[in-house]
Amino acid sequence: MADRLILMGVIGKPHGVRGAVRVHSHAEDADTLAERTLTDRKGRRFQITWAHENVAWIDEVTGTGKRRVANRTEAEALTNTELFISRDELPETGEEEFYFTDLIGLEARNGDGKVLGKIAEVLDFGAGASLELAPSGALIPFTRACVPVVDVAGGFVVVIPPHEVVGQAEASP
Repeated sequence: MADRLILMGVIGKPHGVRGAVRVHSHAEDADTLAERTLTDRKGRRFQITWAHENVAWIDEVTGTGKRRVANRTEAEALTNTELFISRDELPETGEEEFYFTDLIGLEARNGDGKVLGKIAEVLDFGAGASLELAPSGALIPFTRACVPVVDVAGGFVVVIPPHEVVGQAEASP
């Protein structure tokens, strides 16, 4: 899990001319983004300071210190930059709690224990999460009815596919 990066936010468009940007937070508490050093896909490191709701100052963290993004041109260059933290930096989960990233790689089994594949991805486009199974590519709604058992420690989930995806989900791995 140490190498898993968790998307915490996305830098949006510039706000003004002095380098401030809008930041869309994916954290339960947006202040979490300001409490940590965040990384982008290129390995650059950033710290943010909230100016006010959804608007922040961005500092790039380098080996020699921090450098504030100071103008609109620099801020524009960061538009759509995704900000991540390592899974190891997240707080431990409680009983029957987990992060979506913890599900990736778990075996997906049907109610009889037959392996249907592995969870390749957890997708959430706003209308509820779905699990993508590999190798079939089947999408399973991540609801209690379709995924009644999640056993992260045991390395599996039980999947009861809805009738629309039964043929896809049960394709041999």
